Amino acid sequence: MAEPLKHLLNDTVPPRIAAMVRRAWRSFDSKAFLRQIEPGYESLELMARGQRIAQALQTHLPQDVPRALGVLVDSMDPPMGLDAAGEPDAGDRPYSAFLYLPHSMYIGAHGLQHFEAAMAAQHALTQRFTAEFCIRPYLLHHQGATLARLRDWAQDDNAHVRRLVSEGTRPRLPWAPRLPAFQNNPQLALPLLDALKDDPSSYVRRSVANHLGDIAKDHSDLAVGTARTWLQGAPAPREALVRHGLRFLIKRGDAAALDALGVGHAVALDVRSARVLPARARIGDKVRIEAELHNPTPLPQRVLADLKVHYVKAHGGAAPKVFKLQTLDIAPGATVAVGKTLSLQQMTTRTHYPGAHQVELVLNGRPQPLGQFQLS
Repeated sequence: MAEPLKHLLNDTVPPRIAAMVRRAWRSFDSKAFLRQIEPGYESLELMARGQRIAQALQTHLPQDVPRALGVLVDSMDPPMGLDAAGEPDAGDRPYSAFLYLPHSMYIGAHGLQHFEAAMAAQHALTQRFTAEFCIRPYLLHHQGATLARLRDWAQDDNAHVRRLVSEGTRPRLPWAPRLPAFQNNPQLALPLLDALKDDPSSYVRRSVANHLGDIAKDHSDLAVGTARTWLQGAPAPREALVRHGLRFLIKRGDAAALDALGVGHAVALDVRSARVLPARARIGDKVRIEAELHNPTPLPQRVLADLKVHYVKAHGGAAPKVFKLQTLDIAPGATVAVGKTLSLQQMTTRTHYPGAHQVELVLNGRPQPLGQFQLS
């Protein structure tokens, strides 16, 4: 089983932060800082650990907030790069980037009256961790000034900073409070997304897609209209971005979203040779799900193929999870194989429970039963 998330801020993190801060500011009282953190630290979960460290930082950093923010920035290690796949690369650091979660909490809580110093700190922080959480209070309390700064950052040379422009303004960002103004009026952030939709970094484009997906949950017409505009003369990376951004609507079989992607709501395909193997599995095993799609018509057919697994829950009911498979163009008379291997390992994001798990193939939003596997 995966380690609990709280181990991202294990007991080696506070001493490491203390050493980093003291390196930048020799007057920092490391011993008092650690004494404040220690009581009951082991019993705290991730976010509570971050808050405990942030509170200790507030106590022991200079009480002049701009100076304290400068100390935090000076204490940070060099920025992360990007690897060959365009993903964040922390190099050989002996710690998780979550070491900077308390820094984010400090900036979000204490920098609001010091906008310029706080923006400079977030610009530095997001290159080492992310400032997507701590920028949200600034969007709530200094919306105009923060959006103006984000417009500038959309042109920044650093991909981590450009990603913040999209990720920090997401109305439904996971682990973060909602942004009611942006949820009610997504047009506030759309110019930022438009500026980033062809970003050279896949890391940035994925954030734009996720932001479009947030919009789709509250304003499906706007999301589909934006998708149609972006798809005009779109290069392949932008097409992929739009497909990812509309995935919520596609999973629901939304006719407008399917039409925007150039696929019909209904498909005339035969599902053949469906297999769910093994039919009985244990927690920790793998299950392979396969099927063949045959086009019996004289016309080519475009289909978005997804896999829906109804995972058994602790109360005995089931909750569906949809996995994206492929977008397929199937020629007349052709047969195409689709499939996926499911890991049944316990994870921090999913707990597996015994019982019968129903499996469906979803074609252009319409489910087709494939069978089931029994988990024990």
